[in-house]
Amino acid sequence: MARLTGIQFLLFDLGNVIIDIDYEHTIGQLKALLPVEKHERCASFFPSSFHKAYERGEISDAEFRQAVRLHFEENWSDEQIDTLWNSLLFDIPADRIRLVKKLKQNFTLGVLSNTNAIHIRAFNAILQEQHGYENLHELFDYVYFSHELGLSKPDPKIYQTVAEKTGFTPEQTFFFDDLEANIHEAKQVGFQAHQIKDKNALTRFFDENLFN
Repeated sequence: MARLTGIQFLLFDLGNVIIDIDYEHTIGQLKALLPVEKHERCASFFPSSFHKAYERGEISDAEFRQAVRLHFEENWSDEQIDTLWNSLLFDIPADRIRLVKKLKQNFTLGVLSNTNAIHIRAFNAILQEQHGYENLHELFDYVYFSHELGLSKPDPKIYQTVAEKTGFTPEQTFFFDDLEANIHEAKQVGFQAHQIKDKNALTRFFDENLFN
């Protein structure tokens, strides 16, 4: 319990914290559709400037899809692109949903995710199908997406913005994310934070620090 002393607000990333994701699966799906001579373009897809711009809400769904077409020089339909794009989203394990519901009895809960409108629509469909919730607002008190804030992790401004919007100070906040860079910058702002490195890490953290 020492690690959670003084903590009132628990803040969670989505990818590989709440929902399992796999970028390599999407790369595989892309390569299956592309001629071999275009496979090298897959490596620059996720780090691309248009992906980052889409995460920050700087371009629309339509502009993102067109950027995908230009990047790969393929005339894919909107539906094809959305299916490829959403192929990195997998299951939302039931033990994580049970954990969230249990934690809500004693803490205020929030989500802070680098994401985009296409992914969130797909995420909500998975959440509805697997657990019967229409969206994250039914489980969390605060939900912040990068494309709605116009900021993305690990920019320190996004953590400061969450603190301002919720009224919880960094010292009252504990943040969970799977990426070291995001954890590092959150700590620089004053959050307590813990990196999620495997599928069982989130439940294990609370078993060791709260429920034992």
